[in-house]
Amino acid sequence: MSSEMCLSEKHCTPCQGSVPSLPKQITAELLLKLAKGWAINDIDHLYKVYTFNDFSGAMRFANAISIIAENEMHHPNLTISWGKCAVEIWTHKIEGLTENDFILAYKLEDV
Repeated sequence: MSSEMCLSEKHCTPCQGSVPSLPKQITAELLLKLAKGWAINDIDHLYKVYTFNDFSGAMRFANAISIIAENEMHHPNLTISWGKCAVEIWTHKIEGLTENDFILAYKLEDV
């Protein structure tokens, strides 16, 4: 499987819906390589809550994510509240996790 450095340098590729979800063992391995705070939630989506000192910081972060998401054509769910921006990532067409989801997560760590 791809290393952390390789994933951060890759770009998301459009999913046609025929790509299978990553096996649980692979998602567990990739999750261990992600930055602290990422988890796989109860519905098998990548999830992380970023914290900030105020609402504006969370909004600036969300706006920076939007640029990356548009460039990668892979869009996470964002929940913004005072001092927090929760990010949830999965491949919608297959309702599961693919390499694209981990690529995007790695890129968000550079914001």
